[in-house]
Amino acid sequence: MKITLKVLLLNFILLAISHSMFAQANYRKIENYKVFYGWAHHFPQDWMILRQFENEGKAYYMLLNPQTLATKIDERSFYEVKPMSITEARNYFRNTPYQKAITRAEKQSLSIQDAGIESGVPKETGISLTADLCPSHRPLDKRIFTDIFNEFKKVEQPVPVALSVTGIWMRQHPQDLEWLKQMQAKHEIYITWINHSFNHRVSLKAPLKENFLLEPGTDISYEVLETEKAMLKNGLLPSVFFRFPGLVSDQQLVYKITDFGLIPVGTDAWLAKGQQPQAGSIVLIHGNGNEPTGVNDFIKLLQSKTQSIAKKQWLLYDLRESVDEEFQGQ
Repeated sequence: MKITLKVLLLNFILLAISHSMFAQANYRKIENYKVFYGWAHHFPQDWMILRQFENEGKAYYMLLNPQTLATKIDERSFYEVKPMSITEARNYFRNTPYQKAITRAEKQSLSIQDAGIESGVPKETGISLTADLCPSHRPLDKRIFTDIFNEFKKVEQPVPVALSVTGIWMRQHPQDLEWLKQMQAKHEIYITWINHSFNHRVSLKAPLKENFLLEPGTDISYEVLETEKAMLKNGLLPSVFFRFPGLVSDQQLVYKITDFGLIPVGTDAWLAKGQQPQAGSIVLIHGNGNEPTGVNDFIKLLQSKTQSIAKKQWLLYDLRESVDEEFQGQ
């Protein structure tokens, strides 16, 4: 009888942990949402504080585990806290994979396109898949998600995928967003949500140095923080990653993003442009219906790897774990 109770209790704990990984509360009445840095401790873990806000009378932090790059939202009262400046916080966590990754991104900030982390180093051959959800009148390209689930369900479940989402896309596609959340709730996929700006403005005529987030008059604080708030209101957990619209930035913009505590993520394999993924590549496709070529190329890539997938020789990697692994022990 005691053994049965222990087994039931263990199953309950595992179910609770599993549910907490996939379920994210909807914070619909966010107030005083702001950047806030510091150290937070709740035994046995040290966390880096990135944001603070209130919702329905309760105070919350957005917290980062600097070792695993995982984020979470939790009530402020649960933690021992020491407020810090951004410089103090980065110095305090200087030997963590997070700080090493953000420093690498800053060192790669000079390029007008594709600044930031471009690849991870997985243990075996495989990639980290990122799909961008830029503003679009077309529906979500669901083939990406159904195909990766069908290919990987026997060897890897839930299947990790990172989605770069804009505030406008969330506003325009509530049904598609709910469909993705349901896939995650059913443990078919696990989504890392990347901030991709709120408006994702683009000009067909302006040069790159005055385009996307480099457009004169852009309010970068609005673009970053309003997207995070929209994620939280929709029940999504913001990650520590940011992807520049059009992969366009300059050094000043990269440092503005890292001052928000975010790690810019680029790509070394934009499939629609003919770039071929290598071991550890961060692959880019667009899942917003605007880039069927890239999606078709990815599906062909999956089909070509069927036998390797079955043997667990070619896998999809969680972007956080892939980047974390690259900077462990450095």
